[in-house]
Amino acid sequence: MKLAILDAKTLGDDIDLNIFRDFGYIEIYPITKTKEETIERVKDKNIIITNKVIIDKDVMDNAPYLKLICVAATGYNNVDINYAKQKGIAVTNVAGYSTNSVVQHTFAMLFYLLENLRYYDDYVKSGEYSKSPIFTHLDRPFWELNGKTWGVIGLGTIGKKVAQVAESFGCDVIYYSTSGKNLDQTYPHKGLDELLSISDIVSIHAPLNEYTKNLITYDKIKLMKKTAILLNLGRGGIVNERDLAKALDEGLIAAAGLDVLEKEPIDPDNPLLFIKNKDRLLITPHIAWTSIEARQTLVKEIYLNIEAFIRGKQRNRVC
Repeated sequence: MKLAILDAKTLGDDIDLNIFRDFGYIEIYPITKTKEETIERVKDKNIIITNKVIIDKDVMDNAPYLKLICVAATGYNNVDINYAKQKGIAVTNVAGYSTNSVVQHTFAMLFYLLENLRYYDDYVKSGEYSKSPIFTHLDRPFWELNGKTWGVIGLGTIGKKVAQVAESFGCDVIYYSTSGKNLDQTYPHKGLDELLSISDIVSIHAPLNEYTKNLITYDKIKLMKKTAILLNLGRGGIVNERDLAKALDEGLIAAAGLDVLEKEPIDPDNPLLFIKNKDRLLITPHIAWTSIEARQTLVKEIYLNIEAFIRGKQRNRVC
C-alpha cells in the first residue's frame, strides 16, 4: 500500500504517526496548501489521510489508485462524498474522539470569563496587589453557577456531556434543537428566543448547516441577559461575528468565548479584534478538540479504520 498524510501538522508534532508504516510506504506532509500540491501528492496513493485538505472531483480524477480517504475529523465536508461513492472510493471519519476535550475547554473558557481571571492575574503581576491596604480585591464581582440556567444549543454527544457537567455545578439545563428533530431528551426543550432570554450561560455545540448558519445575530443577542455569557464551540458561522462585536461593545451581554470562527485562521480585519472592551471576549484558535488524549485517540481510530478496510470490514464508513 502507498499512503499519504496531507496535513500532519494539524495532528501535532507530539503524536507518533509512524504506526501507519504498518500498512506500507507512507509520505507525511506537514501542510498541503494548493490543489496542485494535493493532486501531485495523491496521484499514486492507495490511501490518503486528510484533516482539512479538500478532496474534490479533480483530485479524485487524478488519483487512479485511490481506494480509501480517511478524514482525520468527525466532519467530512472537505470531501466530495457523492463523487467518491461514484468512483468506488471509501471514505471514513472518526466520531466522538474529542468529546471530553471539548467539554473541558467549554468550562475552561467559561471560568476564565466568568471569574475575570485575566484581570485578576494582571492585577497581581502588575504590582497593584502589593499596594493594597486589604487582603482581597473585589473590583470585578463574579457569580456562582449553582442555581443558574445553562442553555445548550445542539444537544448531541458533546452537548449532552456539557449538560451533565453543568448539572454537577447545580445548573438548571435547557436546550434548543437546531433541526427541530432532537426532542426526546432528559432536559426541557425551549424555542431559541426563550432559551436566549432566560439562560445565564448559552453554549453552542451544533454543526454548521442550513439550520444554524447565522443563527445568533444582533437581534438574538439583544434577547439575552446583560449578565449572560455566550460560548461557541460548534462551528464558526453560527454566530454573526460583526453583530457579536457590536453587542459586546454595547454591553448587551457580559462576555463571549469563541473557539471557532467563520474563517480560520482569523482575518486580520475581523471586527472581533477591534472591540473596545477586550476583557469581554476570549478567542482560542480552534483548540477545544486538541487534548493530547483526543489526538492520540484520533490517530488510533484512523489506524483501525485502515485496518478494517484492508480486511474488508465496515468501520466508521461515510461511504
